[in-house]
Amino acid sequence: MFEGFANVWTPVTLAKKLKNKPLPVVLAGEKLVFFRGKDGKAAALLDRCPHRGVELSRGKITTDGCLECPFHAWRFDGTGRVCEVPLNPDAKKERLSATALATRELGGLLWVYTAPGIEDTGEPIVPDALTMPRAARNYLEIEWKAHWTRAMENMLDSPHVPFLHKATIGKFVRPQMREGSTMHVEWTDTEYGGRTTSRIDDHTDTGAYLDFYKPNIMVLNIPIPNKVFRMHSICVPVGPQAVRMIIVGARTFAKASILNPIFNRQNLKIALEDQAIVESSYPAEIPPAVDEKSVRTDRATLQFRKYYYGTLKPEPAPKRSLNVVP
Repeated sequence: MFEGFANVWTPVTLAKKLKNKPLPVVLAGEKLVFFRGKDGKAAALLDRCPHRGVELSRGKITTDGCLECPFHAWRFDGTGRVCEVPLNPDAKKERLSATALATRELGGLLWVYTAPGIEDTGEPIVPDALTMPRAARNYLEIEWKAHWTRAMENMLDSPHVPFLHKATIGKFVRPQMREGSTMHVEWTDTEYGGRTTSRIDDHTDTGAYLDFYKPNIMVLNIPIPNKVFRMHSICVPVGPQAVRMIIVGARTFAKASILNPIFNRQNLKIALEDQAIVESSYPAEIPPAVDEKSVRTDRATLQFRKYYYGTLKPEPAPKRSLNVVP
């Protein structure tokens, strides 16, 4: 379950999409269904009934806040507990539960822990600008035909900015460049992942940085005196060649909601510049570092590969040959 993406907290989709109907969502190859209980709290179950395997998302939410299967009307609450088994009053309900996942609604996003069960999962580490009371936020969700690891590396890759994005955000970097320029990229481990900074030649540090929040969030801090301006890029695995990109801007200026579409249009323009390039990557999934050629400015992306293959998708231990004498 959740191969290559197990046992982590992750945003899955925008909370505003979850209304008064079941919401089906695919995460790392697994079908999930979100719904709100009678108390309005979000819950997530695997999107298959334990009875005959049909999609629970095709059912409905009952007046008592349960999710009702469309096939035989079994009802489940947010913990997966079966609340009703029609025509079977003597059913042993404790043996008929659906599979629930720990769920949180934070920063305008629905989060789950990618393992069955709702106990002992801890809490997600949420970038502070997503929940900052004084910040305005704008949200964008799109899908790319790419493996999530290629998208994540792209978000951590500073060297491509002045080239791929020369018509947008790269135009602020290009004036620092000259023939023979050198980019200096630094990585610092943090409790949540890592922080990377970059500068060209001997230019002064501007205060900009990229934060990587394991497993799949990049936060760009754009320095503006006495203000907060941060861009969050979240790469949510869907399938082998599908990734849900959630882009969230947070700012403590220009806070009127009428301005959100303007910020989103700019974010979409930048994302489209990345999309075609990332979708062209081969192989789709990032390979181990030794299988591609890298240079000094790839420090941040190599750190991500170390995390991916060391924690999320560790390489199996080599099998001992039966012909080798110990």
